[in-house]
Amino acid sequence: MKAVILAAGEGKRLRPITSSRPKPMIPISGKPLLEHTILSLKSAGIKEILLIVGYKEENIKNCFEDGTKYNLSINYITQGKYEGTAHATRHAKDFVKNDSFLLLYGDILVEGSVFTEIIRVFKQKDCEGVISLIRVNNPHEYGIISLNEKQYVVKVTEKPSPEKELGNLANAGIYMFSSQIFQAIDKTQKSIRNEYEFTDSMRILITELKGKIVGYEIKDKFWSDIGLPWQLLDANHYKLDNLKAENHGIVEDNVVLNGVVYIGKNTIIKSGTYIHGPVFIGENCRIGPNAYIRPYSSIGNSCHVGMSEIKNSIIFSNSAIPHFNYIGDSIICEHVNLGAGTKTSNLRFDNKSVKMKIKDIEIDSKRRKLGCIIGPYSQTGINASIMCGKIIYENSIIGAQTLINKDVPPNTLAYQDQNGNVVFKPNNFTINE
Repeated sequence: MKAVILAAGEGKRLRPITSSRPKPMIPISGKPLLEHTILSLKSAGIKEILLIVGYKEENIKNCFEDGTKYNLSINYITQGKYEGTAHATRHAKDFVKNDSFLLLYGDILVEGSVFTEIIRVFKQKDCEGVISLIRVNNPHEYGIISLNEKQYVVKVTEKPSPEKELGNLANAGIYMFSSQIFQAIDKTQKSIRNEYEFTDSMRILITELKGKIVGYEIKDKFWSDIGLPWQLLDANHYKLDNLKAENHGIVEDNVVLNGVVYIGKNTIIKSGTYIHGPVFIGENCRIGPNAYIRPYSSIGNSCHVGMSEIKNSIIFSNSAIPHFNYIGDSIICEHVNLGAGTKTSNLRFDNKSVKMKIKDIEIDSKRRKLGCIIGPYSQTGINASIMCGKIIYENSIIGAQTLINKDVPPNTLAYQDQNGNVVFKPNNFTINE
C-alpha cells in the first residue's frame, strides 16, 4: 500500500515558526508533525511513501532519509514550481503507477484510525476515490463538498458565499484514489488563480470520466489542518493526552513528578522542581532547580529551564528560559534566549478572546488565553514583557525593560526610549550563525 504526502509549501501563515523549517517539521510533543503522520500511516498498513517536497526540503530529507529507521520505503520528489495541488499530485504518477494510494497534505494532524477507515471505505465501496470530510462552522473559508443520498460527491465548491447554503462538510485534506485520478489531473486546466486545482481534477473525474468519489466524514476523532499558530497548541494538547510516562534522564532528590511525564536521555531534573503532566521533555535538557512545568508543555532537546514557570507551551530545541521567566500558552522557537525576568502575558483584562495578526490580518483566536510567539534566534533583555497575542519575528532582540505591545518584525532591535516609547531599529547583531 502506498501513500503520497504533499509537503512542499512554505506555511506563510505560521511565520516566524516556519522561517527556519517547513511546516510539516514543526515539533509536536517531541516529534515533527510529519513523523506523527508517517507513524500513523505505517500502523494503517502503508509500506511505501512519497514525499512531495520543496521549501527547505533538506530539513525533511535529513530527518527521514530513505525510511529504513521506520521500516518503510520513503522517496522524494521536488516540486520546483508551486502551481497548485493538482500540479503537486501529478509528480506522483510514476510512483503510484496503476496502484491505489492514500493522498494527504503534510500539514494535517489526524487520529491515526482515520487512515484505516478511509482504506476500508475505499475497498468496500464501488468508487474511484474517497475524500475525507469535516464539519466546520465557517464553510465560506473552505472547499465545501455536496453529497447525494448514497454519500457520493456531486459537487465541490471552493469557499462558497453563505447565501448558497451548500452545507458545512469541508474537505479535510485526506483522500484515497485509484490511478484514474491522474487522467483527470492531465485534463485539468489552470484556474483563475493561475493554479492547477485538485478540486477541478475531482470534478473532471466525476463529470467527464464518470468516476465515483465517496465522502467519508471524520466524526469524534481529532483533526487539525494547523493553519494558525494557536492550532499548534491544540495539536500538542491532543498528542500529550496520549503520552506515555518514561524517564531516561536523571531526577534529583526533592523533585515532584505529578501525572504523565516523559524525560529524554541525558536530561537532568534538578532539586526543587515540580512537573505536573502531561509534559514532554526532550534529551540533554537541564530543568531547574526550582522550575515549575505545568500541564501540556513540550520542551525540545538541549533546553535550559531554570527557576521559571512554563504552562501549556511549546519550547523548541536549544532555547533557554533560565531566570524568573513566565511562559504561558506560547510558542518559543529554537535558539531563543530569554533575559532574567522576561514575562509573557496570556490573558486580557476584559476576558475577551485574544487576537493575533496573521499576514497583516487580525484574526480572533477565540481563545481566552493565548500568549506570544517568539521566532528563532531571538532574545530578550532583563524584565522584558510581551503582551498576549504578539509575535516577535526571527533574529530579533528585545531590549531590557521593554514592553512589547505590537508585533516585532524580523531582524529588529526593539527597545524602550527615555520617553517610554518602543523604538524599532534594524538588528545589526549576527545571532543566526
